Amino acid sequence: MSKEKQDGIEHLALIANDIATINETALFERVSAIIENRKSRAGAYANREVTLMYWEIGKYVDSVLLGGERAEYGKKILATLSRQLSWSHFKEILPLKSEEARMYYASDAMERNYGVRELRHQISRKAYERREIANTELSAQSAVPFNVFKDPFLLDILGLKENFLEADLEKAILTELEAFILEFGNGFTFVKRQKHMDIDGDEIVLDLLFYNRILRRLVAVDLKIGRFKAAYKSQMELYLKWLDLYERKPNEEAPIGIILCATANRKTIEMLEMDKAGIAVAEYWTTMPPKALFEEKIRSILAEAQERLERRKSLPPGGNQEQVDYFYEPKDDEDE
Repeated sequence: MSKEKQDGIEHLALIANDIATINETALFERVSAIIENRKSRAGAYANREVTLMYWEIGKYVDSVLLGGERAEYGKKILATLSRQLSWSHFKEILPLKSEEARMYYASDAMERNYGVRELRHQISRKAYERREIANTELSAQSAVPFNVFKDPFLLDILGLKENFLEADLEKAILTELEAFILEFGNGFTFVKRQKHMDIDGDEIVLDLLFYNRILRRLVAVDLKIGRFKAAYKSQMELYLKWLDLYERKPNEEAPIGIILCATANRKTIEMLEMDKAGIAVAEYWTTMPPKALFEEKIRSILAEAQERLERRKSLPPGGNQEQVDYFYEPKDDEDE
């Protein structure tokens, strides 16, 4: 046998061995994927069945011993979400006082794939109540969607010290971006920091730019270390108009903005009708007060917000506004 023929046979053997190796590798990967998929589905099925078992027991006890008085709210939650959440999740959710809160936390845990520990964390930080406070700031004509933001935002996760600057706040957010987005809300992705915008040769700079995949719109974030001032409205309106002209895609909704302040002057915000301009305003807290004080403060803010909402409902259309000078910036001693 010639050397050339021998070399050719050896080359073909190497190719055949490579093909066998590739097929063996692909086969192993495919079989492993099938096993993992079925294991996951089997675990989810078993978990679902255990959850439904507890629900059926609870339903039977309620209907026989309690006359069905408490069966409805359990049925509404468990029947719709028990395929995604475990019984341990429901043990955290069911003791909550309102059906709206139960549905919020159940849906949020399902959408964001919370474990029980993170769900318990969200409940302890009053995520539902803070969302409701933000919602009460929005009117029927709001260009800001409901159920998007919270008020206040809890930024104790950033580890900021006293007397920090806006640049420190921005840097801390970017350093702890994942934790910030978890607190910020569902569907947010980071786009850019220090977004530069040129208007007739003048440059303005937006602190942070996000995109919300659920809302399909850009979200501008302006950071302020002090109290809210009326002049911030026109500044944010300029950002939003520029983004609408130069950054908005054909399939996207109009950009919205949120101004994060150390202190929100809620009466001024209400008079300015910020939401109709597509702007939300919220406080941020960089330190968490003790649990009892925190819960009391949230209850107080929520009660005040609900009072403002009821007052707005009782006023005739157009009768709840006062003239506000957008460019008037009160001094610190006037803010108190």
